[in-house]
Amino acid sequence: MAEEGTEDLGNKGELTNPSVTELYDPEVADLPKTDVEESAESGADGGDTGAPTASYTAEGEEEEEGEVPADFQRLWKLTSDNPQDFNSWTDLLQYCEQEGHVRACRQALNAFLLRYPLCYGYWKKFADLERRAGHVDKAEEVCEQGLKAIPLSVDLWIHYINLLLGTLNMNLPESTQRIRSVFEEAVAAAGWDFHSDRLWDLYAEWEKEQGNLNFMTGVYDRVLRVPTQLYNTHYEKLKTHLTSHPPQDVLSLEEYSKVRNEYKQSQIQAKKERPDISAEEEERPPGEEEPADNGKDSEEAVQKMQELLMVSREELYQQNEAEVRKRWNFEDAIKRPYFHVKPLDRAQLKAWQSYLDWEIAEAETAAVDAEGTAVEGLEVSKQECVAGLKRVLILFERCLIACALYEEFWNKYVHYLAPHGLEEVRKVYRRACEIHLPYKHSIHLQWASFEEKHGNITEAQRILESLEMTVPGLAAVRLRRVGLERRAGRLNAAEALLKETVEKSKDNPQLHAFYSIKLARFLHKLCKNPSRARTVLQEAIELSPDNGRLYQNLLELEMSGDLLANGGVVLQCVAKALAAPLSPKTKILFSQRGLQFAEDFGTTVQSVLSMYEEHQKLLKEHDAKRQAENGDNDDPEKMSKMDDASALTVPQTAPPTMPPNVPMTTPPPSMMGGDMSGSYGSYGSWYQQQYGGYGSYQNPWNQYNQYYPPS
Repeated sequence: MAEEGTEDLGNKGELTNPSVTELYDPEVADLPKTDVEESAESGADGGDTGAPTASYTAEGEEEEEGEVPADFQRLWKLTSDNPQDFNSWTDLLQYCEQEGHVRACRQALNAFLLRYPLCYGYWKKFADLERRAGHVDKAEEVCEQGLKAIPLSVDLWIHYINLLLGTLNMNLPESTQRIRSVFEEAVAAAGWDFHSDRLWDLYAEWEKEQGNLNFMTGVYDRVLRVPTQLYNTHYEKLKTHLTSHPPQDVLSLEEYSKVRNEYKQSQIQAKKERPDISAEEEERPPGEEEPADNGKDSEEAVQKMQELLMVSREELYQQNEAEVRKRWNFEDAIKRPYFHVKPLDRAQLKAWQSYLDWEIAEAETAAVDAEGTAVEGLEVSKQECVAGLKRVLILFERCLIACALYEEFWNKYVHYLAPHGLEEVRKVYRRACEIHLPYKHSIHLQWASFEEKHGNITEAQRILESLEMTVPGLAAVRLRRVGLERRAGRLNAAEALLKETVEKSKDNPQLHAFYSIKLARFLHKLCKNPSRARTVLQEAIELSPDNGRLYQNLLELEMSGDLLANGGVVLQCVAKALAAPLSPKTKILFSQRGLQFAEDFGTTVQSVLSMYEEHQKLLKEHDAKRQAENGDNDDPEKMSKMDDASALTVPQTAPPTMPPNVPMTTPPPSMMGGDMSGSYGSYGSWYQQQYGGYGSYQNPWNQYNQYYPPS
């Protein structure tokens, strides 16, 4: 891109030609592999976990310079200890460049570009390093590798072309053909970028230097259809080019024949419409033939044909200018179109989002118009539809250069590509997860879900295992692995993963309790083994006796069994929780559950009364503690007002009467003004008021979101 900085800035993308939509389909760059990467290929290749040791060397250069400079190892160690520190990398690269040590520079650049392949300036430095060392082939190879990683980089394409122009023997016909083919690759990959003007100009001027004026015309005709920043400059150059040379020199044979015929037809039509044709023009002497056509056009003919040429191109120019005007404000709002690790401000992120949304809407409108176009205009409509789609894809690739570290844009790209094919989506996920976002677990989880959804279980397992090696200790990742194995029908593998996690988390009681609950649920609900589930929870309680969720889940486990046979076990579980070092509110919760259980399933009334007395005791202790904390007991005036209000609001009611010969199965409500502390009758009133609270009890299985670390 024309605005892309000089050293640590870069671009991303690669153009391919699918059969229907011509999707822009960047591939993961074939970067030089490191020892660490090669050792990880068999399993975890989802991210960088350590500092690599570069293996890329030029032939015959392994030992030419001996030991690396003195401070190299110190700076290298800084990047090894913290490979995400961009400043450490730039310090290392600057030092190597100052020392001029080829092997050290090669090692540092190789490792750096493995992690930051969008920094096209360093690809240029790498190529120049190899060229100065006399390795022209290696310099070309470095440029090609860089262009696989960032095919939208106009600067890198120009650097590569200039490298070829400076090293190839241009007297050989194959050299000219190779340069032209590289130019074609460049404009195919980066020619639709809004800032690709320098590339088009270089291509046109090179064709002019080769004496191929008609090829030069073809280049300008192509860019005339592409909305770029300097669209007007291209048009003016094209006009100058067409009016400075005879038409037969600047046009292809086919177009020249076409425009010459148009000129002749216009002349014939003009003669028919002129009433004042002279006698000499109207008839000739007998035997005299028409003047022979010597293949040269008169000045008048040349001028008329040039006018005809500009008429058709003026229409294209006007259409292209309209497209540029639509995009100008969006382009003007983008201040940093290159890659950098520094965060973008909110205005820049919003500008990219708005631009993408608008371009997508434009493409969708073109597609709708193409569907409703008549048959005679179908071909043109299809071309417009494909052009709209290509603009969207190019804009996404440009966005993912500047916003490569923002996963919301990768997700947006995936969502847009989903209707076009699975492989396109897979390639985007691979670029995002394996190159730019190796430590962002959310997009890795989405990738794994995508692969699982489409039946690629093995790949989903590999993604999750690789992520867990890169970012160890995330509960969300381990539970996703467990869920994947469970959904695949491998319950033994899922259980083994949970057991392993429970064992490894014993140093963290809170996390150990979380995984123990997960394992207990798994054993109870899926393996139908409540005995093993009970053992897991009891062992976890021994390690974390103050964790109320363990008691809650143990209580749920016991209540899910045969209540007639295990009623005593449930009450024992409640008693154990009440004796544990839990908070007063948690104990009240367990007491209420125990009281409700005794009322619903208790076999003796004594169990109901004892649970009620225990519950009242806990409530009084909690109220007393709360009043002490709020200082209510120290305010006699406030207490007096409360007593007066209570006296005014409590109505005088008579005790209810019972119908004759009806046995009393529940205790009667207490008399107004009676003792509420321990009488049997007070339980009935409390029960009527509080029993509905059971419905508000939340299922403890769904309360563990706080265990997941923030994204």
